[in-house]
Amino acid sequence: MGEMIDVGDVGLWVERRGTGPDVLLIAGLGDTAEAWQSQLDGLADRYRLTAFDNRGAGRTPLPEGPLSVPRMADDAAALLETLKIPTAHVAGFSGGSFIAQELALSRPELVSSLVLMSTCARPDAYFRTTTGFWHWMAERAPNERAMLEAFYLRVYTPRAHADGTVDRIIEEALAFPHPQSVDAFQRQLAAFTGHDTIDRLAEITAPTLVLAGELDIATPPRLGRVVAEGIPGAEFEILPGEAHQPFQEVPDLFNARVDAFWRVIRSD
Repeated sequence: MGEMIDVGDVGLWVERRGTGPDVLLIAGLGDTAEAWQSQLDGLADRYRLTAFDNRGAGRTPLPEGPLSVPRMADDAAALLETLKIPTAHVAGFSGGSFIAQELALSRPELVSSLVLMSTCARPDAYFRTTTGFWHWMAERAPNERAMLEAFYLRVYTPRAHADGTVDRIIEEALAFPHPQSVDAFQRQLAAFTGHDTIDRLAEITAPTLVLAGELDIATPPRLGRVVAEGIPGAEFEILPGEAHQPFQEVPDLFNARVDAFWRVIRSD
């Protein structure tokens, strides 16, 4: 069971699992803590995992006022402090990886390592066009199912569409009792589209692993490579045959890779 934790002007819905070194999992656009279910289940025997709903997603409200990636990074920092976690391995996916970058820049003492999945440092023209399409699609799709079907075309592999995985995820999303509003989706989307750390990446001191899906068309590997090349000592790896969300499609592969990375960090 999760709980609501007050971090200032908002309460974050938080799920915690396991024992061991602390890991903070930061979700992407529209995703909730449940997006990390395969990590909460698969890594709990080795790590104490914390996942949460970003402001404007799931059970976490979206207060009035500006929404930005640095604001969401402040939420993550406040959550760690409230939970009395002095430092954590931080894994962020897509928009969550943008938040993770800002957290590592603003509060480096809280971040013992970074895993950045499906990431970028500054959205390019293709990314901005994609997010512009998603913005009006959220308003004009005839219903929520149609919106999800269109949105997931740029998220999951053809394999996941063929084998029924996407159909299952859509049914779970439609049954979820805390759907994201169109306004919250669009405000999160605008915040992530405004992300820009390109000129500050060299200031990140945490050991970093950047992972990209070979078939990812939302954040192609070329964008992740820029991030890895900008962060001193960062590792970069392309996952063959995977798209935007391999931590859900091939969780055993993802979990083993991040576990190996964290074990090296702990042994140094």
